[in-house]
Amino acid sequence: MKYILSLIFCLGALNVSAQQTFTDKLQQVADSVGRIILHQEKSITDLVNGALKSSSKKKQVDGADQDSVASVAVDSLSHATRVRNGYRIQVYFGDNSRKGKAEARAAGLRFRNYFPTQRVYVSFVSPHWLCRVGDFQTNEEAREMLRQIREMGIFREAVVVKSKINARI
Repeated sequence: MKYILSLIFCLGALNVSAQQTFTDKLQQVADSVGRIILHQEKSITDLVNGALKSSSKKKQVDGADQDSVASVAVDSLSHATRVRNGYRIQVYFGDNSRKGKAEARAAGLRFRNYFPTQRVYVSFVSPHWLCRVGDFQTNEEAREMLRQIREMGIFREAVVVKSKINARI
């Protein structure tokens, strides 16, 4: 009986949340977090949202039809960005446990306290939790930041790594 009631409750919650599609929710503006703008074909949107949830109208996103372009533009903190090759500084490398996840996030927060203008990226690359910081276009820029980090005596195991970065346009 408990399972049936739980199932009914979950299905009811799905119907309430079905009013907004996944891609609409993804593109919502959140305070001080950034913004994601999707430009993609309608067929991709339908696939992601499920055919029943998609609308037949074309959506306008910053003046472009979703049907016209199949790309994702990330607008972080009101600055247009483009993904390209560059460098980041890896300040934490852990295992795949909850403890590793918590330590990666803690490392990111600790780094943010020292360098509030630098971007922090906590991610899981199987089987490790990583905390990488910065978006440096050249190795020299990354090495200069690494020197500052080491002079402060924090993150002694930090290393410069090649990475895809979010370069400002």
